[in-house]
Amino acid sequence: MTRKSIQHKYCSFSEKRKKYFIMDAVPVAAGRGLPERRAGMGQVEATPLDDLAFGTRDKRGNWKPGEALEIAPLFVFPPKPLAFLRWLPGYFLPWNALFAASAVAYWHFVVPPPETMQTFAWGWILRLFLVNCAMVLVFFGALELRLYRRRAQGNRFKFDPKFPAEHKSPAFWFQHQNLDNIIRTFASGIPIWTAYEVLVLHLYATGAVPWVTFGSSPLYLLALAVVLPIVHESHFFCIHRTIHWAPLYRWVHSVHHNSVNPSPWSSLSMHPVEHLLYFSTVLLHVIIPSNPILAIYQLHLAGLGAVVGHIGFDRIEYGKGKAFATHTYTHYLHHKYFEVNYGDGLVPFDKWLGTWHDGTAEGEALMQARYQKRKAKANAAAQKA
Repeated sequence: MTRKSIQHKYCSFSEKRKKYFIMDAVPVAAGRGLPERRAGMGQVEATPLDDLAFGTRDKRGNWKPGEALEIAPLFVFPPKPLAFLRWLPGYFLPWNALFAASAVAYWHFVVPPPETMQTFAWGWILRLFLVNCAMVLVFFGALELRLYRRRAQGNRFKFDPKFPAEHKSPAFWFQHQNLDNIIRTFASGIPIWTAYEVLVLHLYATGAVPWVTFGSSPLYLLALAVVLPIVHESHFFCIHRTIHWAPLYRWVHSVHHNSVNPSPWSSLSMHPVEHLLYFSTVLLHVIIPSNPILAIYQLHLAGLGAVVGHIGFDRIEYGKGKAFATHTYTHYLHHKYFEVNYGDGLVPFDKWLGTWHDGTAEGEALMQARYQKRKAKANAAAQKA
């Protein structure tokens, strides 16, 4: 799932130098994400980055941002052009630009010639599957290694202070969240992702669907590429809301929600039926004139982009006392409360349908009011029966 909708207005510690005591001129201690403080006589003293300058932590250790989540300024009236321009770079950077680049590289270095894909053969199909596995292993694994295994920044900016590997649960295979999540990712998620990819590329190669080239229609394809994250968000909201219907939730979606405290490996930990629904987003490129690179981009938004909502940290520290926003908090609240934020705020479906939670006390009160109303309705129906 890519998540570019939420406007966290601070992306580095230097941007807040006038408001907070952390000094951006102080370099970071190598390999530890800690700014150095000169102690005199050439000595260097390390002090941790202060996540409390950007949010609050309750008595249980749960951290939350100090600013409310905001809906993207796309579908607002009257329009807010200045807010839109401030938001726009974050729509592309870092995630959507990264997945677009990965799709271009994948097309040029991994996908075989169209003549090869005109027939189904294990050689090229297995190649795509193994490369998809390698991408997930490297991308998800790098985040897991840095944040959850090495714990390079401790629990700074971590919403839930607990680490999944420390707690066994019968909800998971082998009572181990990470092991359960990894098995589901590689045994079901990536095979279904690859199956959709093989099918769509085969249809392009055989001419069964229109293949629009960048040479013939560059503006059309560029415009389509720009709106694909919006398409992904819309598709995700629809299927996500559907599988929260009680029978489907118990049978299908509860598998994903077992990870109440998600980590990167939770991203594609789903029931196979949910995988089938989730990756069906790529079928748009069978319906409308498109290009196979954009179809791959759509799959990377879904497959690699799923990690964005499951990092578990509000920002990742890097460089000299800086950190970049992950845009994770919206979906984290969904894992925490189950019945809010079915989307990620790029398209304001939750706002329109009354299920938006912005992370504030007011958002909490609205959620509780909906719950009490639903509970009263259920009790009334039970009494009539």
